[in-house]
Amino acid sequence: MSDLPPTWIKVKGLLFLLAGIASAALVVLQHPTVMTALLLVISIWCFCRFYYFAFYVIEHYVDPSFKFAGLYDFAKWFLFSRKR
Repeated sequence: MSDLPPTWIKVKGLLFLLAGIASAALVVLQHPTVMTALLLVISIWCFCRFYYFAFYVIEHYVDPSFKFAGLYDFAKWFLFSRKR
């Protein structure tokens, strides 16, 4: 299996962005309250920070010897690593 060309990686990123915007808009349109919008923004922000934490912070500050391939690898490392 070969790597994706840079153009297709960019297209994939844009599709993720569009899907995220569309789904967030549909949630807010279904329940058009300030509270729904605020909770959605907080939720998205927290998941982004967790993703950053799981890959960048752990890899660069906690255990530089381990390179994570995905959230499943992070969970295994978190549960079974003695370096925590």
